[in-house]
Amino acid sequence: MNKNELVNEVARKTGLSRREAEVGVQTMLDLIVKELVFGDKITLTGFGTFDVGKRRERAGVNPRNGKAIVIPATKMPRFKPSKNLRSKIK
Repeated sequence: MNKNELVNEVARKTGLSRREAEVGVQTMLDLIVKELVFGDKITLTGFGTFDVGKRRERAGVNPRNGKAIVIPATKMPRFKPSKNLRSKIK
């Protein structure tokens, strides 16, 4: 399912117009991104938790020439599904 399909399904199930559903879905996604940028955690009970993880600086190898390089530390968005979601998928 892509974003357009999600918007169509939200519109169908809620009785909202497609435009209203699109605004709702986009607003939710924008809010999640905004909170992650600030380093906050978002918990959706029964669904899961979004947060920001940190990767340490580490050694690597350039695949083009085989030389050793240093991969800098970065922050990465993470998602941890709830027990409820995991049990439904099994």
